[in-house]
Amino acid sequence: MKGLHKNQTVIITGASSGVGEAVAHHFAANGANLVLVARNKEKLYQVKDHLRQQTNVIAVSMDVSIFDDCQNLVKNTLAEYSSIDILINNAGCHERGYVEENDPQNLGRMIDVNLKAPIVLSRMVLPHMTKSGCAIINVASLAGRVPVPGSAVYSASKFGLRAFTYALANELQTKAIKIATVSPGPIDTPFIMSDIDSVSDLTFSQKISTVDEVALTILRLCKNNKIEESMPKISGFFTNMTYLFPKLGSILSPLLIKKGRNAKIKLKLKK
Repeated sequence: MKGLHKNQTVIITGASSGVGEAVAHHFAANGANLVLVARNKEKLYQVKDHLRQQTNVIAVSMDVSIFDDCQNLVKNTLAEYSSIDILINNAGCHERGYVEENDPQNLGRMIDVNLKAPIVLSRMVLPHMTKSGCAIINVASLAGRVPVPGSAVYSASKFGLRAFTYALANELQTKAIKIATVSPGPIDTPFIMSDIDSVSDLTFSQKISTVDEVALTILRLCKNNKIEESMPKISGFFTNMTYLFPKLGSILSPLLIKKGRNAKIKLKLKK
């Protein structure tokens, strides 16, 4: 992709599957030095073995919610490549269900993985982003733009990640470091498609994006002048409108829920 330079060092969390794996493939095609991060060691090393035919790759099996693991990740990256140019905070955790019915530890883990980890990792890599072309891209969600039933804490974590992105971009506006976030709706991955019934009807009222569509958006965000990209674009528009005009959200919500319920039925019939 135009504007992405060979030999940039890119850290990608949640890289063993889905969007993270797709992003890794695209950066590999651009000749980046990759640091792939995920908890699932077996899947992570499968991705590594495939991509090392194209570029330099190291794989780090770790938990992004553990502070010491994050410190070691940055240390090992610098030892291997001597620089850090791009951080893709993609790792995510979603324990669906109403707050009063959910395990408190699960709720805390969503905050740790979806919000605390990107904040900590961003802080750790910033001192090493000294060259032009450096970027931090946070993978948020449309659930971080409007509340989603049965996903209160997930929504809160993604709201927080968006707020952090905007605030950090403001803090770093005098430096040549690009800060941005992508806010997708449903994506065709096991993250939501493996258990459709547990996912809110509202979620399926929007177009389902592919992992490649999200990955290419992330690559574009590394270089363009946007701070946020919503997917699909029409959903980004409606989430802005419902935020500005809450009554509009109350009117649209039943219609969108009905639309999403019908979409779920069609998806289940395809299985």
